[in-house]
Amino acid sequence: MADITWEDAFCAEGSACYRIGVDGDGNSYIAVAGQEAAYLTDSAEALRQLIRDIKAGKADHLLGD
Repeated sequence: MADITWEDAFCAEGSACYRIGVDGDGNSYIAVAGQEAAYLTDSAEALRQLIRDIKAGKADHLLGD
């Protein structure tokens, strides 16, 4: 497993908790809190763009009504 520095969990009203982490090589990681061994990884720039797109509403259609 990579040497990942995890941030505190981000939780939506006590459920759906996620953690974001980084390593020394510039990679970023996202995992469900408590399941950090099963992470999704990409570059730090890809994580930045994902966050920008979510903030811009580009994933709102995934939330349903």
